[in-house]
Amino acid sequence: MGTKILIIGACGQIGSELTLKLRGIYGNDNVIASDIREGNSNLMESGPFETVNAMDFDQVSSVVEKHQIDEVYLMAALLSATAEKNPAFAWELNMNSLFHVLNLAKEGKIKKIFWPSSIAVFGPTTPRFNTPQYTVMEPSTVYGISKQAGERWCEYYYNKYGVDVRSIRYPGLISWTTPPGGGTTDYAVDIFYKAIEDKHYNCFLSEQSALPMMYMDDALNATVGIMQAEKEDVKIRSSYNLGGISFTPEELYAEITKHIPDFTIEYAPDFRQAIADSWPASIDDSAAQKDWSWNHKYDLEAMTTVMLENLSKVLQTK
Repeated sequence: MGTKILIIGACGQIGSELTLKLRGIYGNDNVIASDIREGNSNLMESGPFETVNAMDFDQVSSVVEKHQIDEVYLMAALLSATAEKNPAFAWELNMNSLFHVLNLAKEGKIKKIFWPSSIAVFGPTTPRFNTPQYTVMEPSTVYGISKQAGERWCEYYYNKYGVDVRSIRYPGLISWTTPPGGGTTDYAVDIFYKAIEDKHYNCFLSEQSALPMMYMDDALNATVGIMQAEKEDVKIRSSYNLGGISFTPEELYAEITKHIPDFTIEYAPDFRQAIADSWPASIDDSAAQKDWSWNHKYDLEAMTTVMLENLSKVLQTK
């Protein structure tokens, strides 16, 4: 039969690509996608799908039992900028969904959990450059608060109940397969759409706002990597720092103009600027490198090239 995997929140930015990657590794029928709504045709046609509300314990428990699930990847969450508009719902979704899978694992119904954290756990008092694995964490957003609390609960369930839960702190993620999803770092996705379609972009962050970013392929490899690592090699049970490439909107704009010389940009920072200012500019992920051999492959030049090439093809077909 092989490992049976459930992805909760499979239709989101990360989940949609992670589902296809895991199906390629474990087999289509062994990876069950689930979300509160249906996803794109590639996801829906390549394997099983279940409609599941991540906040409903009975629905989650039922699908785990129905498919005899071994591993759960909990990707459902309300992201930073969106969460600020609806704090109570963001907290409920981000926390209750985590408790549901942690408790199912505590009861022995799940063997392994992946739960993503984020650089949003850091805050304005955190060292901004080369942010260490262990440091001051005073998040200033609802999203960050929920992720910081989630890290503590993951660690608690591992120490108290032996739940094999694994986590990484994603930086901003860049992908050409799904549109931007409401996060503060999503300017680095939206800018590519505007460069190709409009030749102009109004950026909601200032030109010097350096943030840690990562091309989606690297993030997916890290996700699979930590889940496939030997249990004894996963020494941090809160969440691992994950670094990639750090750049400013000005640097990304300059790289894009190497491909699209007539592309223009204006800067009009909005409420997301304060969120960005509270986050690290670069990340020290040496613990992940040491413990389970993590390393990223894409730099700014390679990421920009592959984004423009692939997104141009996608937009031409629409």
